[in-house]
Amino acid sequence: LCEKHKAVFFIGIGGMKPDGQLRHDGRAPDYDDWITERPDGGHGLNGDLLLWNPVLKQSFEISSMGIRVNPEVLLKQLDLCGVNERKEFVWHKMLLDGTLPQTIGGGIGQSRTCQYLLRACHIGEVQHGWYNPTEVEILKKDGIQLLGLGEFDADPSAKSS
Repeated sequence: LCEKHKAVFFIGIGGMKPDGQLRHDGRAPDYDDWITERPDGGHGLNGDLLLWNPVLKQSFEISSMGIRVNPEVLLKQLDLCGVNERKEFVWHKMLLDGTLPQTIGGGIGQSRTCQYLLRACHIGEVQHGWYNPTEVEILKKDGIQLLGLGEFDADPSAKSS
């Protein structure tokens, strides 16, 4: 679909699929609302903007947006995913007790946009970061150079014991 049209917007990412299976892509249960029924009969108040990436020859998510979970939706989605222990996390407690308001959000990923426009194969060609050393070696063999770290055996931002 994305290859044919070059750009598509999918509504209701992460919820129940038509065959009854849960979640399209492992979407987090404590972020977007992907269960609320819409007027069109579908579920989910979120969506993703995908472009066809001719370099990778696959769809490429450039933006994710939606109405964020409210207390009721958070509880339902945590239960559906079997992660009710998250209710004890600080952010979750604050949303559930009304300290935090419900919000909407979304944006265009700057690094992903650069990767797309510059026709880069790997996000590390446009974004400084740490990458798995094994992956770095494979990419080097293909002539792909990553910015920044990636030469280390461990994540340098990880806390030492």
